[in-house]
Amino acid sequence: MRRLPVYLLLDISGSMRGEPINAVNCGIKTLVDTLKSDPYALETAFLSLITFNKEIQQSIPLTEIYAFQTPELEAKLGTYLGKALKYVSKQAENEIVKTTIETKGDWKPLLFIMSDGKSGDKVEKALTEFNKGLFGCIVACAPCRDSNIEELRKITKNIVQLDNLDKDAIGQFFQWVSASVATSSVKVNSNEEISQLEQLPKLPSKINLVKN
Repeated sequence: MRRLPVYLLLDISGSMRGEPINAVNCGIKTLVDTLKSDPYALETAFLSLITFNKEIQQSIPLTEIYAFQTPELEAKLGTYLGKALKYVSKQAENEIVKTTIETKGDWKPLLFIMSDGKSGDKVEKALTEFNKGLFGCIVACAPCRDSNIEELRKITKNIVQLDNLDKDAIGQFFQWVSASVATSSVKVNSNEEISQLEQLPKLPSKINLVKN
């Protein structure tokens, strides 16, 4: 079976304390519960959760949807987006089954990043060790209006922005991620690989596309 790996890379720094981190926890739970009722996602999708503040941690390694146990995340000080990018790339390289002459490996992973683009380390320097080509589609979500969009543009051209850093907007983002995984699971079953934001579902009302 060819897996569809999906990586969530989430900023849980001090700016996410209070309602935002509670909304993220609820959002992840809703995402997983929704995918558990989708037969294509259950068959194909594998999900990993990586969080970062002053530390980078893979809270959940690449796991089948039915076995995914949602953790309780806590916001702490510090934001190291550069290190987080290197980390997710390394983990993906270790976890993904590569294609060989004898067998086809996993589909290219989807990567969803939630970050305001502000970091205590150099994002541009980290990009030399961040393997963009490893991922089929990379989407960055800027959770607030004062996010550093230019830093996020160094990572991907696919950038969306929340109207507000509140439970409704964050909830919509995770619902959209869930729909995107479900759509991608159907497409790979038809041998169509996801590489562009346009192939994913329409953005909900509280999420805006950032134009290049």
